[in-house]
Amino acid sequence: MQTNGFSRRRLLMAGGAALVATPFLGRGARAATTLRYGHMHTPNSIAGAQAEWFAKAVEEKTGGELNIQIFPNSQLGKLQELAEAVSTGSIAFSHNTAGAIGSLYAPFAAFDTPYLYRDIDHLMKVVDAQSPVMQELNEGLIAASGTRALYAFYFGTRNLTADRAAKSPADLAGVKIRSIPFPIYMATVEGLGAVPVPVDWSEVPTALATGVVNGQENPMNVLVSAKLYEVQSHLMLTGHISAAQVVMMNDDVWNGLSDAHKEAVASAATETRDRASQEMLAAEATDLATLRAQGMTVIDADAGLDLESFRSSVKARVSSEFDAEWGDLYAKIAAIA
Repeated sequence: MQTNGFSRRRLLMAGGAALVATPFLGRGARAATTLRYGHMHTPNSIAGAQAEWFAKAVEEKTGGELNIQIFPNSQLGKLQELAEAVSTGSIAFSHNTAGAIGSLYAPFAAFDTPYLYRDIDHLMKVVDAQSPVMQELNEGLIAASGTRALYAFYFGTRNLTADRAAKSPADLAGVKIRSIPFPIYMATVEGLGAVPVPVDWSEVPTALATGVVNGQENPMNVLVSAKLYEVQSHLMLTGHISAAQVVMMNDDVWNGLSDAHKEAVASAATETRDRASQEMLAAEATDLATLRAQGMTVIDADAGLDLESFRSSVKARVSSEFDAEWGDLYAKIAAIA
């Protein structure tokens, strides 16, 4: 459990970093407070844009009393560092993968288990802030790390890219595929048949271009916004992880807000979650067309992709490592209608 001393220490740290009072006063208004939001994505990606939408909504709903300053492109740190920065109070907000947040509270990584959800609607019901599963894990996250999951938006379905065709896991034997450097993703890449190489996102384009790794896996919007078609020739529609990005907030910063500001932030979160999710859904079809137009060879079932072999191999590999720990949680997720 989080102690009072621990909480006060975080609040002192947050007061000097995540929360910065800025000295401009409107007529009869309180001083505006600036909150820092760091993330790893490009501003032109949907994940990057939603941070700006959230910031604008918060500013409007608080009459300018809360100002959120966005730092994209890993300016404030890499994946692990961003998660830790929200925990220590160095920044107020970040968005991250559930697997990365699992470095702060291990069960959170279960949200990014491959082939877990029946469909995207099921995913979004599970990660809704009011779902019983999310509420339970959020309580654990707050107690373990002093951070809370504020909202989660659909980030797309992850597919495999490489510098060669791969129609089954056997085709990837010995092939180095970049993995997000956290256990659930490493196990997933192994299940796909490849050798996982942990590389932070900020270093992925260079690692692909120089042959440090032969491929990677990501949603299609990321492939387009980061122009990975320039360094990858083949896209395999494995659809192995349908995932949400989770927007984290330092819990002491949250508790330091007035009730009116909490209500404004929560309202902005709901609006942004819905908008970003719809934008990502709409983009998926056009993103695939863009990748084809840019010269990528798309391997789907019609082109010989053995999806069932990928599915069974990945599920077997992940089950061997995580079912004993997260089996009860998987059952709760499956029970959400």
